[in-house]
Amino acid sequence: MNKPIGVGVVGCGYWGPNLIRNFRTLPDCQLRVMCDVNEERLAHLKKLYPEVEAETQFERMLARPDLDAVAIATSVRLHYPMARASLLAGKHTFIEKPMATSVAECTELIELARKNGLILMVGHTFLYSPAVRRIKEIVDSGDLGEIRYISARRLNLGLFQKDINVAWDLAPHDISIIQYIIGQQPTAVNCRGMSHVTPGIEDVTTMCLTFPKQQTAIIQSSWLDPRKVREMTIVGSRRMIVYDDVAPLEKIRIFDARVERPPHYDTFGEFHYAYHYGDVYIPYLKQEEPLKVECQHFLDCIRTGAKPLSDGEQGRQLVEILEASSESLRRGGSPVELPFRVNGQPAANGRIAVRLVVKNGSARNGRAKARGRARRAIKPSVRPRARVTP
Repeated sequence: MNKPIGVGVVGCGYWGPNLIRNFRTLPDCQLRVMCDVNEERLAHLKKLYPEVEAETQFERMLARPDLDAVAIATSVRLHYPMARASLLAGKHTFIEKPMATSVAECTELIELARKNGLILMVGHTFLYSPAVRRIKEIVDSGDLGEIRYISARRLNLGLFQKDINVAWDLAPHDISIIQYIIGQQPTAVNCRGMSHVTPGIEDVTTMCLTFPKQQTAIIQSSWLDPRKVREMTIVGSRRMIVYDDVAPLEKIRIFDARVERPPHYDTFGEFHYAYHYGDVYIPYLKQEEPLKVECQHFLDCIRTGAKPLSDGEQGRQLVEILEASSESLRRGGSPVELPFRVNGQPAANGRIAVRLVVKNGSARNGRAKARGRARRAIKPSVRPRARVTP
């Protein structure tokens, strides 16, 4: 029998306890330590899981020889420095979304993992849900015809963040699903938003992704909606899908509906569109917790060396879209082409640099300060914040 994989989770605020709960139940895993600076939070989790050690110092956690892998569920600004430290310590590393705050940071983490022969995986949890996997199967089978557009809405009241806007908080879920379904990177990004509660941090955004073959995706994100909405519509030339993740059972509905344009446009009398309304199908879905499937996939990749479904490269591509969305917001919603470049060069420090450019008027200044913050962040004195992004 294989030796259990020793795992530690850092960040025990909102999402970390879910990782702790799932890793603890997997048979080929030994959850050895949970780390957070909030001692009261650790004491509470210690009562639930007395066999798991509690730790307040991340550097001490990384020094443990019985730890094979680390799962990072801290604030987004700490993802890169903690993942970098984890990889340098020889640990397989799982990072919650988004992977980092810039493409440059993502690229460095990917290279570190490759150089050290380690698994680097990003927590795009919805790719492991039975509903999204079934949608992918349906799309790949050609049952919907050509994908024309995808519309996604992810709305609720809160949780408000202080260091990222709502697009960086909620849109990664929808972006990862859309990337998975369409199977390619968009060519341009438009994003508009407003800051109603916290100045400078957009709490409502609308993002448009442009893909080849006249395909588009529209993503609406909000922290200011009275209802929790998690809905996506995939419109094909033959059929359409409505995916409602909030629905307890019937999460996918396939509509046998389409519109067909007339074959000829010679005379006004022949200009009649044909509307087809057929049945509605509800596929059966196996009930599985996506996060448990995701955690098991991480362990399987560590054992076999297989490439994760949500690997570092996919995480990097998603952050590239988010960087471009921030630049589009700065430009008042103008389109930003991908790959995103600053002054003709690949974006070096992404969103952080862009924000500092606006404030200080100097791209060089912004990038230097961003690098300085990243270097300071990996010092042993830095500890994870308790509250994390779902």
